Amino acid sequence: MALRTKSIEASLADADEKGRSLKRSLKTFDIAAMGIAVAVGAGIFSVGANAAANFAGPGVIISFILAAVTCGLAIMCYAEFASTIPVAGSAYTFTYATMGELLAWIVGWDLILETLTASAVIAKYWGIYLSTAFDVFGITLPSTIAVGPIGFTWGPVLIVGVFTALLAFGTRLSSRVSAVITIIKVAIVLFVIVVGAFFVKAANFTPFIPEAEPAKGAEGSVWTQSLVSFATGSEPAQYGVFGLLAAASLVFFAFIGFDVVATSAEETENPQKTLPRGIFIGLGIVTLLYVGVSIVITGMVSYQQLAQEEAPSLASAFDLVGLPWAAGIIAIGSLIGLTTVVMVLLLGLSRIVFSMSRDGLLPRWFSVTNPKTQTPVRVQVVAGVIVAFLAGFTPVENLEGMINIGTLSAFVLVSIGIIVLRKSRPDAPRAFRVPWSPVIPILSAVLCFWLMLNLEVETWLRFVVWLAIGFAIYFGYSRRNSRVGQDLRQQSR
Repeated sequence: MALRTKSIEASLADADEKGRSLKRSLKTFDIAAMGIAVAVGAGIFSVGANAAANFAGPGVIISFILAAVTCGLAIMCYAEFASTIPVAGSAYTFTYATMGELLAWIVGWDLILETLTASAVIAKYWGIYLSTAFDVFGITLPSTIAVGPIGFTWGPVLIVGVFTALLAFGTRLSSRVSAVITIIKVAIVLFVIVVGAFFVKAANFTPFIPEAEPAKGAEGSVWTQSLVSFATGSEPAQYGVFGLLAAASLVFFAFIGFDVVATSAEETENPQKTLPRGIFIGLGIVTLLYVGVSIVITGMVSYQQLAQEEAPSLASAFDLVGLPWAAGIIAIGSLIGLTTVVMVLLLGLSRIVFSMSRDGLLPRWFSVTNPKTQTPVRVQVVAGVIVAFLAGFTPVENLEGMINIGTLSAFVLVSIGIIVLRKSRPDAPRAFRVPWSPVIPILSAVLCFWLMLNLEVETWLRFVVWLAIGFAIYFGYSRRNSRVGQDLRQQSR
């Protein structure tokens, strides 16, 4: 019974269920803007510098291209699914139609892990960057204040509250606000790239791939080394070809979030064409921005100079060439960059829970939509409260690795799901098809699983605990209340 599937036709029919359907209002520009909004955050100003300084040197440019290709392979699989089953739920819905309810539950549970922790972690960083931005202008604004024995980070509660309200009022309204903010932050990134380009020196790109050497601090805790290093007993190294690949694993997470965009399929006009087109436009723009920033970082100063910095970033590069004023612009860019990331993640979290609730795997109360706005106000508010609490009152930033493992596990199953769907439903209409299947889906699954193996042992242990909790909920509640299961039981009587 756990392998029971939900047909494509049933998923499409549920999208029209009265009182539990979403309004289709998003266009190609909205989807592309959403992808850029969730992928371009504060990381664009820091992840490339860190990867260049400690892993790949100027070769980080290739690392970004490799990461973009890996992400693109997985996103192609998402695009085919979204054009075939254009309803809310993203990878959860896709897996339900191909590999059965139990695996669908695992994927949905993993996506909740990804979007919940990512929303809270990014909101937490938003509060910290808010104080940093004020510091640049000489205004002291502590990010955390004491409430008795508890530290309260107020910034995350503010940003989560604002976007929870916007999303409750309507997806179209929130997407317009997000698009405006996204245009501003892309303009800041382009400004930084153009200014930095005047200080690029060709000599800093040599050697393009530095010779490999033992990694500093390689004797770290067993819990903080990668699972593959723990399993093989190999010593971590930096630079060289393996350093370049390690950097690709690091910067890959700069592209995480495009899977969240697929959760908006049910709110997209003509989703069969609009969603794939919007996702690929967004991925293309994000890739150009990241490659542009990485060229500027490694061209302005030597990677060896960046390696001497405690926390290498784009601001470090500007400081080293005598442009400290750029730190202020970068701080503001980071703050603006994180703003829309929070919104898209909150949207994704609510849509995943909404879809699982509509299927009966979570309480059906969550999937009721507002008759005026046709948005799931109940789950949006509950999700906002939980995220605000985690970001405001707990050290949620320590769970950053959980975002990555939750995303990659979904990527693996979606990639495999394409192969299954091609065999089980070759007749299903598809506006987009992954080329060279099954080669590309298999390659996508293998690359994503390899990136999972490069995550820390501690992250894997937490992931196992999360899955154990998920199994307890599924067998204790979801399996019994599943609408698909109930229909099957009625048919067998």
